[in-house]
Amino acid sequence: MPRPTAQKTAKTTAAPARPHEVRIIGGRWKRTKLPVADKPGLRPTPDRVRETLFNWLGQDLTGWRCLDMFAGTGALGLEAASRGAAEVHLFETDAALVAQLQQLKARLGAGALQIARGDGIALAGRLAAGSIDLVLLDPPFGTTQYPAAVAVALRVLAPSGRLYLEAPEHWAADRLAGQGLAELRHLKAGAVHAHLLARA
Repeated sequence: MPRPTAQKTAKTTAAPARPHEVRIIGGRWKRTKLPVADKPGLRPTPDRVRETLFNWLGQDLTGWRCLDMFAGTGALGLEAASRGAAEVHLFETDAALVAQLQQLKARLGAGALQIARGDGIALAGRLAAGSIDLVLLDPPFGTTQYPAAVAVALRVLAPSGRLYLEAPEHWAADRLAGQGLAELRHLKAGAVHAHLLARA
């Protein structure tokens, strides 16, 4: 049997470069593409998980006040704004990602978005206690910031508010109870564990 030529091998192994992107799943900006920069630790919430989360929450978030503490691409916060949230705080440390979020805000005319560059935990600590209906908490995997992030999330969360927590492992009931939280829903998708939580 003849061996493949070098040229044929190159054709079969070369992969076309494609831009990374995710899409807003529901609401007025449904199908809007969001670029995903090639940055270490940037891992947008998968489409399936976002779809499930907003099925849990209900499709209409009209009037909700939301916080995306580690915004990244902004996929979670933009999904909330697309579904009617009145106020969505997007906090992000990376200057390029913040600029990208500002461009998206201008392009979509998304007046509900309030974008700030800086440490999400520190910025969230400046929000009024009990002022947020939905906290979206998806820090980089491998981070040690979970305890501090959950603590500040609980401080700003309204009494009947919801906390979405994305983590590389399932948070057991005793761990949640120690944080003053109770699990409403849980989903595992690949390496992602998605939790919808409320005050215990």
